[in-house]
Amino acid sequence: MSHLNTLRLRVMSFNIRYDTANDGRNSWQHRRALVVDAICQFDPHLLATQEGLDHQIAYLQANLPDYHCFGVGREDGAMRGEYAAILYRAERFEQLEGGHFWLSESPDVPGSKSWESSQTRIVTWCRLVERSSPTASFTFFNTHFDQRSEAARLASAKLLSHKIRKLSNDGPVILCGDFNSTEDEQPYKSLVSGPTNATGLIDAYRAAHPERLPDELTRHDFCSSRTGSRIDWILHSRHFTTLAATIDRNAFEDRLPSDHYAVTATLLPMAQREAAGQS
Repeated sequence: MSHLNTLRLRVMSFNIRYDTANDGRNSWQHRRALVVDAICQFDPHLLATQEGLDHQIAYLQANLPDYHCFGVGREDGAMRGEYAAILYRAERFEQLEGGHFWLSESPDVPGSKSWESSQTRIVTWCRLVERSSPTASFTFFNTHFDQRSEAARLASAKLLSHKIRKLSNDGPVILCGDFNSTEDEQPYKSLVSGPTNATGLIDAYRAAHPERLPDELTRHDFCSSRTGSRIDWILHSRHFTTLAATIDRNAFEDRLPSDHYAVTATLLPMAQREAAGQS
């Protein structure tokens, strides 16, 4: 295996759907093994999950023993409510620091919400370093924007952009999440590099697939639909190059593991690529 291959980062963002009995045959107990199967099939180095409750995250931890999990419940900063959890391969990465903030006017107050948000929303972040290269660190963020309030989504994007710059010190960044917004909307435009935001992040999927197509839906509500736009994104700073990106539509035993398709990206840290090329 080439040195460049060992530097690649496989990243997955996966809204695993919270556990509710109202889902019937698609409730967590009937599909939790499928979620683990989907994760193992892609075999990510970095995994961001949305909507998992404490017992769902505990199930992932028990069945993905090679990963370390970092996250808290959004309602109290402990175990109550949905997590925006981060899981990373413990053998490859060491966590230098990490934390959480809430998408509100009081981001340091657990359970806080603002801007007519229908629910409490949280961001989980951690700074990770490659164990094999102690100077190769980056900051990984995971979030889930409000599904009802357009004002909350835009304000959340602006706060998140500010926090990313501050917490990363303008260093390498990977951001994952369910943003409940398409690339036509302002939250995307305030985060992603483009004509009006030259300093923003890069959309890994759009970098790999420049032509926008009508079958890019990521939330399908367990019906296998593909027609529509992405609301689940993997974004990264210019410190990385996108090698590949997919919407994971794999079914298991003709069943889908969640009401969202997972999204994946394979990234190459540019500094490490350049160093490898010189060695």
